[in-house]
Amino acid sequence: MYIVKQLFSFMREYRKFWLAPIIFGLLGLGGLLILAQSSYMSPFIYAIF
Repeated sequence: MYIVKQLFSFMREYRKFWLAPIIFGLLGLGGLLILAQSSYMSPFIYAIF
């Protein structure tokens, strides 16, 4: 939780708000990759792409 707090304080202080969509997109992609490893979610993930 400390890292997230530091990240948001960095974005607020240096006006780097454009980093937020990139970070959330990478987290979402990582979540999809984790879900794709499980066998019951694989057909749904592959249908998206």
